[in-house]
Amino acid sequence: MKILSIVGSMIFSVCMFAQPGFNKTSSELNNLFISSSDTNEHLVWVFFNDKGDDLSKYFTNPESVVSERSLKRRSKVLPKDELITELDLPVNQDYITQLENIGFKVKQVSRWFNGVSGYINRIQASEIAKYSFVKKLDLVKKYKKNESNEMNDSYQQEGTNSKIQQPEGINSYNYGPSYMQLEQIKVPEVHDLGYIGQGVLICSMDAGFDNLAHEVFDSMNIVDMWDFVDNDPDPSQLGNHGTKTLSLIGGFKEGKLIGSAFGADYLLARTENDNGTETPVEEDNWIAALEWADVRGVDVTTTSLSYLTYDSPFTSYTWEDMDGNTALITIAADLAVKLGIVVVNSASNSGFDPNHNTLGAPADGDSVITVGAVDASGNRAGYSSVGPTADGRIKPDLMAMGSDVYYASSSSTTSYGNFAVGTSFSCPILAGAAAILLSADPTLTPMELLDLLRQTASQSSNPDNLMGWGIINTLDVVNLLLVPVELTLFNGIYANGEVLLNWTTATEKNNFGFEIEKRYNNTSFEKIGFVSGTGTVTSTVEYSFSDNDLLASHVYYRLKQIDYDGSFKYSNEILVDVPDLDNFKLFQNYPNPFNPSTVVKYSLPEQSKIKIAVYDIIGNEVETLFDGIQESGVHLINFNAASKSSGIYIISLVSGGFSQTIKTTLIK
Repeated sequence: MKILSIVGSMIFSVCMFAQPGFNKTSSELNNLFISSSDTNEHLVWVFFNDKGDDLSKYFTNPESVVSERSLKRRSKVLPKDELITELDLPVNQDYITQLENIGFKVKQVSRWFNGVSGYINRIQASEIAKYSFVKKLDLVKKYKKNESNEMNDSYQQEGTNSKIQQPEGINSYNYGPSYMQLEQIKVPEVHDLGYIGQGVLICSMDAGFDNLAHEVFDSMNIVDMWDFVDNDPDPSQLGNHGTKTLSLIGGFKEGKLIGSAFGADYLLARTENDNGTETPVEEDNWIAALEWADVRGVDVTTTSLSYLTYDSPFTSYTWEDMDGNTALITIAADLAVKLGIVVVNSASNSGFDPNHNTLGAPADGDSVITVGAVDASGNRAGYSSVGPTADGRIKPDLMAMGSDVYYASSSSTTSYGNFAVGTSFSCPILAGAAAILLSADPTLTPMELLDLLRQTASQSSNPDNLMGWGIINTLDVVNLLLVPVELTLFNGIYANGEVLLNWTTATEKNNFGFEIEKRYNNTSFEKIGFVSGTGTVTSTVEYSFSDNDLLASHVYYRLKQIDYDGSFKYSNEILVDVPDLDNFKLFQNYPNPFNPSTVVKYSLPEQSKIKIAVYDIIGNEVETLFDGIQESGVHLINFNAASKSSGIYIISLVSGGFSQTIKTTLIK
C-alpha cells in the first residue's frame, strides 16, 4: 500500500505539471516541484510579458524613472533621445498585486528583467502560470561563497606589506602600512596629481558593513545604503567582510590606511549574509542592488564576493555556464556597463584547474572588469581564479594586490589587520583606481577605461588566462589622459581625378572624430565629410579621406578635430594642386571590365558645352550620357549597359575643338 501511495503521488505531481500554463516553468523548477510537497515554498523568479499600458508618461519625464545623475552618466554611451528604454520602466504593480493575492511573497523586484522574485509553493505556482501576463517561472539561483582562502596565511609571509615603508617627502599623503598595496599600481602618484575619486559615486556591494564607526570612515561621504538581505536601510549587521573591502577603496586615516578612492562618494549595499560559507548567496539580491545603484547614478560598482556552484538541493551554475550570457547576474552586469557603469568584480578564489576555468559569475561578463590577485612582489597568488571563459575569452582582465593587504578590522574603531588574502581585496583596490581615473576624465566610458587599463598593464603585449593583461599602472593611464590628440602627419595627393587625404595621430584623448573642410581661392572653408576618431589611444592611428568633387586647380584642406565633449581645434591648412583642371580630361572608367554599370569621370577647366557619348566597336553611337553645359571641375556620370551586349565600347568626350576617347569592356 505504501508503494502504491508513492506512485500515486508521483502521478499526481506529473499531472499537476501537465496543466495548461506549466510550459511556462523551467525544467529545473518543474523537477523541484515534482520532488517536493504541495506546501513546500521555493524562491522563484516570475517574469512578465510586458509592463502594462500608458508607458509614454515615463519617456516624456525620464527623471521619474532614474535620477538626473544616472541620465548624465548614460549620456556618455547612449544617444540623447534613448537615455531610458522600456527596461528602465517600473514593473507593473497590478501584476505584482495579483501574484500577492494568490499568496506570492515578494522578495525583490527587477525592472531590467521585468519580474519579481519571491516564495511560492507548487499549488500557487500552478495558479500563477495561468495568468496571461506571466511569461516564465524559474528558480532563483543560489551560490556558495568561496572565501576559504581569504584568511589563510599559507599564501603569505606575515607582515610583508607592513615592512615595506613609504619614502619620506615623496607623496602628498602618509599611507602608513597601506602604501605597498597602492604603490604597486601607482595610485599614490595619481593622488599627488589631485585625483582622489572626487565627483565619482561608487557602490560597494558586499556582506555586512559592521564597523562603519571605524576611524577610517570618519570622512567618508555615504550617500545612501540598503540591506537587500533583510530589506531595511541598515547594512551594518552580520558580517565584517564589507568593512574590510570598503576600507581598501574608501578608507582614510593618514599614517594608517588610505583607500585608493578616498575622495569618492559611496553607496553601500548588503547583498548577502556573512554568517558562514554554508549559507547560500541568492542572485536576486545582487541584481536588485545593481538596479538600485543605477537609479541613483552610480559610476563604479565593486563586488568582492565570489558566486560559485552550490551543492544539492541548491541550484546554481557550473564552470560551463561561465560564458558571459547564461548567469542572470552576468547579464545584469553587462547591462549595467551598457548604461555607462564601470562594473568591477573579483575573479574568485578557486585557483588553477588545468581542465577548465575557475571563475564565478559575474566575472565571466565580457564587459566586466574581472580582477585577479598578486602578492607584494607581483607574482600571481595561487588562489586567484583563472580563465578562459567557457566561450574562450581571456579572464581575468587585470591584477592588483590581494595577498597580505592592510585593512580596517572590526575589532574596534582603531584596529587594523594585515593577514587577509583573496581576490576580494584586490578588487576594491583596483575599483578605486578606476574611480580616480574617472576623476581625471569624467567622459571616459567603461569600455574606454578598460581598454586604457589593459594598454598600460604589465602584460599588455602578451595577455594570458592566469593574469590577463597584468598589473595595472594607474599613473600611465593618467598620463595618457592628459595628452591631447597629437597630429603627426597631414597631406594630400591628387591622382586619377580625386584627392586622397592622409593623416596620422601619435596619441589620442577623447577623440570623437575629424570633420574634413575644404575651400578654394577667395572662398570660405566648408565641411565635406567626417571620419570617426579612436577615442583614447596611445598607439599610432592612420586615417584617410577621398575627395572627387573638385572645382578648381588649387584646393585647400584642413581638419577639425572634435572631442567627445564638443570642444574642437583645427589643423594647419594644406594646399593640393589639381593639374587636370587646367585642361579637359576623360579618365578611365571604373570598374573596367564591368557588368552592368560603370562610372565615367572627367574634368573641365571652365564652364563648357560638352557631349559624352558611347559607341560600339564599329563606330555606331549607342547611348548619349550627357549633352549640355556644365561648370568647371571633376564630374562623374554612370553608364548602365544592362540592355547592351557584351563587347568593347568607346566612350567619347567632345567640347569645341577638344576630343578624347577611352575603351571599356562589358562582360556579361
